[in-house]
Amino acid sequence: MASAVLLACSCTAAGAGVNRATAGVRSLSSDAAARVALGGEILRYERATWRWERVMGASRTETAGRTLAAMSIRDVRQAVTLWHSRAQAAFRRAHRPPHLKAWLCIHRYEGSWSDTGSPYYGGLQMNVTFQEHYGWWLFRHKGTADHWTPLEQMWTAEKALRSRGFWPWPNTARACGLL
Repeated sequence: MASAVLLACSCTAAGAGVNRATAGVRSLSSDAAARVALGGEILRYERATWRWERVMGASRTETAGRTLAAMSIRDVRQAVTLWHSRAQAAFRRAHRPPHLKAWLCIHRYEGSWSDTGSPYYGGLQMNVTFQEHYGWWLFRHKGTADHWTPLEQMWTAEKALRSRGFWPWPNTARACGLL
């Protein structure tokens, strides 16, 4: 009888050790799964941030250069929060071009945002050379300006404004009181 009790106790203790060991494996794999899921969120927010920065002609926000595997779950969650706020800020900034009223006035005299009338495209009537120079990434990925969103067209015009002013739209800029 004593040997039966001793055997039962040793099996329970051994079983408890096995459970602790498998619990450690389970938590390790759940940490890995959490890193994968959270890493996907970080990537999504990074891409959103960088897309709007590219459209606005702003410098790309750099990453910290740390790998997810080297970070604690708490740090990874903080990185998700950081990139989420960066994506929201970039989105808000992109939806407020500095000269929005001016571009809307020029657009009123030019054409539809989806105007395909060659040699000028889009709501700000940009020719292909203009599009290639100031909106090369959009032109390469979406084609001519008639395939771009109005915001993308306005930010491309903002890039031109920095070097050329409103002169690419001489008549409509005059009508809008910009020249």
